[in-house]
Amino acid sequence: MKRLRIILFLLSIVILAFAFRSHLQRYLVAGLQAAKGRKTVQQCLEQYGQTVRSRLLPYFEAAKIPYPPQEVVFVGLKYEKQLEVWACGGENRFKLIRTYPILAASGRLGPKLKEGDRQVPEGLYRIESLNPNSMFHLSLRVNYPNEFDRRQANRESRTNLGGDIMIHGSNASIGCLAMGDGAAEDLFILAAETGIDKISVVLSPVDFRKRLCPKEKHPLPEWTDVLYEQIKQELSKLTIQ
Repeated sequence: MKRLRIILFLLSIVILAFAFRSHLQRYLVAGLQAAKGRKTVQQCLEQYGQTVRSRLLPYFEAAKIPYPPQEVVFVGLKYEKQLEVWACGGENRFKLIRTYPILAASGRLGPKLKEGDRQVPEGLYRIESLNPNSMFHLSLRVNYPNEFDRRQANRESRTNLGGDIMIHGSNASIGCLAMGDGAAEDLFILAAETGIDKISVVLSPVDFRKRLCPKEKHPLPEWTDVLYEQIKQELSKLTIQ
């Protein structure tokens, strides 16, 4: 009987930990950040800026785009597992600067709907903030859920949409884009020196410029076609000429 009580007690702890895993993760991250000390974006610019610029400048020079550029678009392609960096200078036309491999991104094709579904969002986003104290080296916070996400959730009476969607370093992720530390440094410094208000993010299930979205076995929301048309329109502005 005593052994059974112990087993039930341990099982209840596991169930509670699973139910509140997102909250526990936040506390763990906060604790680790406090332990290793806080850094500022400016300190990261001083630490990584010169090295990152030496990596990025040849790509900008080849594209004939000044650095830092006037605007930047990050295009995350889930099916292709790639993140493209597009930039424009004085003219209106965007040019492809560089393509990075996405080292890890959980979930499947289709939009993110709720906390814990392990999905990478799909849609048109902005960079909300930069985190120089990320548990995953450096990170850029995406403004999920955006207005479109919230509007669809309200129509379907969905709550707890999740959040904390990042583009970050390391090679492991749940619902975010893990880019590796070197790529995260490039993206972080580029965003900091360009200005996050000038950064757009397109998260797409596939590269609609090259292929159609494969049919998924699981049903997608009825508004997915509207969302994908918005994504297609944005991607059509980003083509190599």
